[in-house]
Amino acid sequence: MREATCSILESAGFEVLPAEDAPNAMKVYEECQQGIDLVITDMVLPGRTGQQLGQDLRAHSPEVAVLVTSGYSNPQYEMEAPESRTYFLAKPYSRRTLVEKIEKILGAAPLGRAAKQAG
Repeated sequence: MREATCSILESAGFEVLPAEDAPNAMKVYEECQQGIDLVITDMVLPGRTGQQLGQDLRAHSPEVAVLVTSGYSNPQYEMEAPESRTYFLAKPYSRRTLVEKIEKILGAAPLGRAAKQAG
């Protein structure tokens, strides 16, 4: 799923910095945080949740937006909190839905923006 999502985002003009799990996502973020506008993560990660990863990232940069995706239909997972820049996207999603959601979150055209997916 990560590879397919990265391919979709790259074809839409986003710069993508993939990470296979939460620890690697934190490492990539710490190395490149100034250039990252949005982190995309799955709700379920090995040893962490997407929400926990978002909290860890915000300890470094409170302004970073986090898009959490999930294939589970649990209202707890589907909660968005735009005031904290946390967003949700249910799986399965189409290429168009993903790109539109990201553009809405970023409030700008996708070209030149960075996106990272973990999980």
